[in-house]
Amino acid sequence: MALGAVLAGLVGATSPEAAECPRKDALGTARVLSVDAKTTPRVGLKSFPQTLPLADREVVLTFDDGPHPPTTSKVLAALAQECVRATFFLIGLHASQHPDMVKRIASEGHTIGHHTFSHPFMARLPLDKAKSEIDRGIAADELALHGVSTTTPSTPFFRFPYFEATPGQLDLLQARGIVVFGADLWASDWNEMTPEQELKLVTERLAASGKGIILFHDPKARTAAIMPAFLRYLRENGYRVVHIAPAGPAQKHADAH
Repeated sequence: MALGAVLAGLVGATSPEAAECPRKDALGTARVLSVDAKTTPRVGLKSFPQTLPLADREVVLTFDDGPHPPTTSKVLAALAQECVRATFFLIGLHASQHPDMVKRIASEGHTIGHHTFSHPFMARLPLDKAKSEIDRGIAADELALHGVSTTTPSTPFFRFPYFEATPGQLDLLQARGIVVFGADLWASDWNEMTPEQELKLVTERLAASGKGIILFHDPKARTAAIMPAFLRYLRENGYRVVHIAPAGPAQKHADAH
């Protein structure tokens, strides 16, 4: 343990892998999985034939449509309590409205992915307008995160709104080295239901699939409400959380901010 603390000090507090968890009984983050667009350009069995190479009882937690401070802050608190790291696919418009929350998400060790600027139905847009939505979203996220507006994402992860995409849009992202994320299962938290119903639904789906990329929406109050209980369920049922990060030097840049 002492050696680990020394190494953590050498690596620096900005390295998510080095962070010590103050709660020894916490769920924790089991491992970091590097995801490379060259080998896995598109993942998530709800949309694509392949997904991430996860072992049984390994899950990747993802949150869409934020940031939304009243609920995102509750989700972050629940994740911090269990020393768990997740990936947040941000809407550029929301990122531009709440840059401090974007910085907080990143500073707490989570991965920031991209989710367009205004969340349109992308498959209904011509390629030039779709490209503009992608680029504006990335630029807004990067500006909020690093203070620089660029269409080159520091973390090349993207998720289409409603999981709708045309072949041309998919090819465009693949050519740019950006991984497209679907999901393996979801909480269906866009539907009206009680927090108890959502918790039952997502835990039953996870028990059936045994592993996978899980989709939540951090702006949803019901999702923020269930997060402590959901993470407790993972811990009590032997699940392990995998944190995803981009392959190569991009992650070092993202962690430094």
